[in-house]
Amino acid sequence: MSVENTVIEHYRHGTLEEALLQGLAEGGKDLERLTPEDLAPADEFHIGGRQATVDFVAEFEPTADMHWLDIGSGLGGPSRYIAHRYACRVTGIDLSEEYVAVAASLSRRVGLDDKVGYRQASALALPFEDNSFDGAYMQHVGMNIADKTKLFNEVHRVLKPGGIFALYDVMRGNDGVFNYPVPWASGAESNFIETPATYRALLSTEGFELIKERDRSDFAMGFFKALQAKASQAGGPSKFGLQIVMGGNSPQKVANMIGLVERGTVKPVVMICRRVEPNPHAGNV
Repeated sequence: MSVENTVIEHYRHGTLEEALLQGLAEGGKDLERLTPEDLAPADEFHIGGRQATVDFVAEFEPTADMHWLDIGSGLGGPSRYIAHRYACRVTGIDLSEEYVAVAASLSRRVGLDDKVGYRQASALALPFEDNSFDGAYMQHVGMNIADKTKLFNEVHRVLKPGGIFALYDVMRGNDGVFNYPVPWASGAESNFIETPATYRALLSTEGFELIKERDRSDFAMGFFKALQAKASQAGGPSKFGLQIVMGGNSPQKVANMIGLVERGTVKPVVMICRRVEPNPHAGNV
């Protein structure tokens, strides 16, 4: 099985939209009057959820005239937030056909399908013309991609000159042992986590200037502690949350993730970059 197929299988649910709608209904939401905020507990599949997205996007502040690319758009939470908050257009790509279909359906339900759109595609072969987007971003995606050189080369290609590339990834903090499963991988065969230094070097080589970098480890630990406290007080997780997306072993994935962050083995890091001219490796990757 190819790496990309392994990644697809890791995220496969089978009846994801039905499960999400059931969770919403059981939580008292009117399925005919949903808002983007209603979806946030389950459609922001990264450390920190919606607050992490709010903080992340504030680092580059889109404007209404922009068209952004969401790489690894998942269920569409960040793209809907950006389109709703900043009134700009967002196109998302994801390996998972199931995620693409669910993202599109949820966007229709909240009335944002005129601002956001989704396509099944690989980040290593973006189905867009050169200079197509004003900006691009990805959240918790690079850990599933071994060839980050090709990834960054493709992002550079589809960005307009001077365009922003923002990323929020889980990165290596030290050489500690990994415990599986984690939210993005069931085993080492699809875990391609790298250090911030490796990201910096590859981004520079592929024609990006690093503008900002932010270690979000303290934020992550606060998020996990709040999550645990809330679950404990309520007698368990809410009916609508990321456990629907992660599946039956979600408690183990979260526990392993917390342990990795506590030991400093991984750390969530934000990097904001700008495309500079030219990419010295354009067409050669």
